[in-house]
Amino acid sequence: MSTPAPAASLAATSPAVGSPGSESPGSDSPAADSPAAESPGSESPGADSPASGAVPAARPGRPVRGRATAAGLRRWAVRPVSLVVVVALWQWLTTADVRAGLRFDRLPSPVEVAAELARQLTGGLYYLDLAQSMIRILTGFALASVAGIALGVLVARSRWAADVLLPPVEVVRPIPAIALVPIAILVFPTDEQGIVFITFAAAFFPIMVSTRHAVRALPTLWEDAVRTMGGGRAHVLWHVVLPGTLPGVFGGLSVGMGVAWICVISAEMISGEFGVGYRTWHAYTVVDYPAVLVGMASIGVLGWLTSASIELLGRRLTRWLPRAEERAEERAEERAEEAVR
Repeated sequence: MSTPAPAASLAATSPAVGSPGSESPGSDSPAADSPAAESPGSESPGADSPASGAVPAARPGRPVRGRATAAGLRRWAVRPVSLVVVVALWQWLTTADVRAGLRFDRLPSPVEVAAELARQLTGGLYYLDLAQSMIRILTGFALASVAGIALGVLVARSRWAADVLLPPVEVVRPIPAIALVPIAILVFPTDEQGIVFITFAAAFFPIMVSTRHAVRALPTLWEDAVRTMGGGRAHVLWHVVLPGTLPGVFGGLSVGMGVAWICVISAEMISGEFGVGYRTWHAYTVVDYPAVLVGMASIGVLGWLTSASIELLGRRLTRWLPRAEERAEERAEERAEEAVR
């Protein structure tokens, strides 16, 4: 890695190109004596000097990437600190019995909640509730993902399917999923099936709508190009439509997961026998507020983990998209190059 000192000394003591000190394995060709010193073979310290007039793009980028990595580490360090600050403020408000419009003297302190969490972690009921809620959310969300993506692509690609299927879908879509609980209790033979249905209904519509809009937003030029080269409908669907709609689909999946958690917890409170939502509501009925907050914190952590998993999967499957961090890094590299010149 070149440093400013050797580059400056070479620039001051010898010509940047053609001198022995600036020769590299790739610079003994005639191209090295010209502005083509930007070629990989010219990556000698002398070639980096401003005197050579050739500024390779990769050299200034390295320290910028280091700064970007340091900035990313600072961002990750700030996030847990913000949580610690919130918990510390909560502890102070409750221990000082603050009454400033809100009655914090009635709120359990973080220490009391942590003690209740430690007590629940020693028993098996807490883990059973977590597993039951996760099974319900994953089952309903998986069914909603398959059905929502398939229907979204179908109504976006087929005018006939849109005319037949969209009217009933648009009539049902404004109904909140939690309002379907009486119908679920009436139709499904078990409460478990009804809760999964509520979760499915909550996640289905955001996924379907996002997929439909993502398919419609695809540039027709891509499909026309594949068809010009002899690609059939299946080839276009698999190699153009599905990859091109992935960003929009994952946006719908993220929204659907959040809505699904809201509805599964509500359904568990109404008709569940196990689950985090049921346990949280049961704690409220017996006025056990530390247990209520333990349930709320558990819901938040589970929701965050599932949403983060979807986001991570989406980033893995859409690596070909330019990221905001990469664009910012490219702009920083351009500014660094201009500063070197």
